[in-house]
Amino acid sequence: MGWTCRSPLRKWLLKRGHSTVTVEGGTSTSAAAASVPNAASNRIVGRWLLGCSGLVVGAIVLGGVTRLTESGLSMVDWHLVREMKPPQSEGEWEAEFSKYQQFPEFKILNHNMTLPEFKFIFYMEWGHRMWGRLVGLAYILPTIYFWKKGYFTRSMKGKVLGLCGFVFFQGLLGWYMVKSGLEEKPESHDIPRVSQYRLSAHLGSALLLYCASMWTGLTLLLPAHRIAETKKLMQLRRFAKGTGGLVFLTALSGAFVAGLDAGLVYNSFPKMADRWIPDDLLAFSPTLKNFFENPTTVQFDHRILGITSLTAITGLYLFSRRMMLPKRAKIAISLLAAMAYTQVALGIATLLLYVPTPLAATHQSGSVALLSLAIWVLAELRRMPK
Repeated sequence: MGWTCRSPLRKWLLKRGHSTVTVEGGTSTSAAAASVPNAASNRIVGRWLLGCSGLVVGAIVLGGVTRLTESGLSMVDWHLVREMKPPQSEGEWEAEFSKYQQFPEFKILNHNMTLPEFKFIFYMEWGHRMWGRLVGLAYILPTIYFWKKGYFTRSMKGKVLGLCGFVFFQGLLGWYMVKSGLEEKPESHDIPRVSQYRLSAHLGSALLLYCASMWTGLTLLLPAHRIAETKKLMQLRRFAKGTGGLVFLTALSGAFVAGLDAGLVYNSFPKMADRWIPDDLLAFSPTLKNFFENPTTVQFDHRILGITSLTAITGLYLFSRRMMLPKRAKIAISLLAAMAYTQVALGIATLLLYVPTPLAATHQSGSVALLSLAIWVLAELRRMPK
């Protein structure tokens, strides 16, 4: 039944200045409320961001396989729309292959390559690029739709614009990386490959995009726990943040390992050719150059970072067992610990078996899984919003 002007409640609301109450036929403000962010719209946005982060994982894994199969330099130019259609006729394939033959990778490494072999590496790189475009559309199109629907708060608008901008930057960075492998380097006696610096920047930006998307999605979907802010909890939270940073750094160091083929220099564990510290660890001058350009040092650093991450995660798990935590947080920490041991085992196996492509790709995927669990742990331990 509709309210009348003589209703005592109506008079009280008018006195309080709430003159926006609708009076016609019992209509409430629900229609207006539907256009502003609420729990339902937050769930939709959260699921969308988690879906986007899943697509970013696909791009990271596909990029790793492209690198492992040495396919990344098969497409020697970049066009946003034109390259979406691969060569169709035999003549188009011959023209594409002819362009590839003008660059160092073919001249030095693949001079005996046949057209069918070229088609394989071309499709690997083409698939990676097309997946990147799919990622871009998955971010941009829903952003436009949700913006028009009013699903974003002011702060969320800034976040999604940042994510969309980062996707565009990631595409440009990918081509900047590829260009480094297409340049003639007469002074170099090494095989043609992309710059390990640009490769690590490309992977690092993809990981940052993934972390930001997943974190934002999880905080929208998982309500913060009401946990008493004790000294131990604050210590655990700081411990978890440091451990997450260490996991990220270890994953990023893997890009230098891949960029320099450093997984092929010492294929023994735990020692490196019967030595704990190899003779050529600091062979380059100046010393700092070894950490980014010496394959021996890069592999040594990745080993140390991996073992340190495992130790930190084990410590985090043991420390958390002495506390009363919500069930979800306990599960997240337990899975993080289990994945850490799995990832180290994968890394050792990849090394001992001379980096077979399927195992190496699984190891790279494991690094993203480990990072995902670290983000989940942080989301479970976050403070209640004030």
